[in-house]
Amino acid sequence: MITTTLHPGRDGAGVVKRTVLPGGLRVVTETMPTVRSVAVGMWVGIGSRDEAPEHMGATHFLEHLLFKGTPTRDAMEISASVEGIGGEINAFTAKEYTCYYARVLDEDLPIAVDVLADVVTSSLVTEDDVESERGVILEEIAMHDDDPSDVVHEQFAAALYGDSPIGRPILGTVESINALGRDRIAEYYHRYYRPLRTVVSVAGNVRHEEVVELVMRAYERSGALTGPVDYAPPRTSGPGAPARSGVRVLDRPTEQANLVLGTTGMSRTDDRRFALGVLNAALGGGMSSRLFQEIREKRGLAYSAYSYTSAYADTGQFGIYVGCLPSKIDDVLKICRDEVARVVADGLTEDEIVRGKGQMRGGLVLGLEDTGSRMSRIGKNELVYEELLSVDEVLARIEAVTADEIAGVAADVFNRPLTLAVIGPYGDKDFSGAIA
Repeated sequence: MITTTLHPGRDGAGVVKRTVLPGGLRVVTETMPTVRSVAVGMWVGIGSRDEAPEHMGATHFLEHLLFKGTPTRDAMEISASVEGIGGEINAFTAKEYTCYYARVLDEDLPIAVDVLADVVTSSLVTEDDVESERGVILEEIAMHDDDPSDVVHEQFAAALYGDSPIGRPILGTVESINALGRDRIAEYYHRYYRPLRTVVSVAGNVRHEEVVELVMRAYERSGALTGPVDYAPPRTSGPGAPARSGVRVLDRPTEQANLVLGTTGMSRTDDRRFALGVLNAALGGGMSSRLFQEIREKRGLAYSAYSYTSAYADTGQFGIYVGCLPSKIDDVLKICRDEVARVVADGLTEDEIVRGKGQMRGGLVLGLEDTGSRMSRIGKNELVYEELLSVDEVLARIEAVTADEIAGVAADVFNRPLTLAVIGPYGDKDFSGAIA
């Protein structure tokens, strides 16, 4: 067992410690002594992009199945154990990791740790549970497919990355879910849900030593804590994804058109990510952004218009989303292209840079006001970064961004091949000119 302090904190708050247990299981905690709650997350370094074609959708399928029952608890007991003390328990699947989490009163930390460890290490994955949950996931896919504002982002990723794991939907498809049998899912579970890939993160009114003791006790019951104190390194690289240029149009009789125009962005460890963040905030990050002002405030062409970035180990996305009347889409696309070209040619104004930095700083600090966000920050960081930057260090990186760095990022990203995804009543309309 090896314990280190990742961040010393100030005045007894914000202390972040990490302990590595036998088998490579990592426990990271952040102390927040002024709160009465605690958030617990169990992060497994496996996501949908790790799936082979025959396992497509298995990561998300497992997220559902792990709540169905263990040798000591059935599905009702799993949820009631936490909800019965006023807490909440849930999970989510991403492209590169899966998280199971709970938020409870600080005095109920032992219950949360015990239930989550039981779920993650000892799921039964029975044939009956697979068949019953298959129907639930198919309903989830159908619900997702009914929301074009969700589907257009999925279509954009597929167009941008092609038929690769990172370009495929996290939920899988109707065909892939129907093809997954119990044995294939169980094999996937036992192969990847191992301590060396797992991080337990806890934030709130806690003592690190107490958390470590609780985690050890919970995991020892499953016999998982064996082997060397060695864990899987952070995911900081991958096969990469070449920039693609293309158009995907999903013809649907919708009242509103949905579009995403964009390209590849920065990986999560690229030093230029802070400059890209300021650029994104100024271009489409809020009501004062260029895109919002030009598309909605000045011309009334759309209700929702924004830009966004997503970052992975080896690549990223930069996208512009707009929802507008189908008849307005050509005007909207022209504005998007014009504003991007103007940023490349002239950069951002001093006022835009100040606002962009302020938006990033405020979003970071305000987003870390509760135990759940703090738990997520340290847990995700342990999985995918090689160091934990303090909040002050991140704020300093944002403040240090220069106009020249923003101009360099804009010239790089916005000169990459563009990709467009559109959902609306367009038949065989040709949108190729929008990305030429």
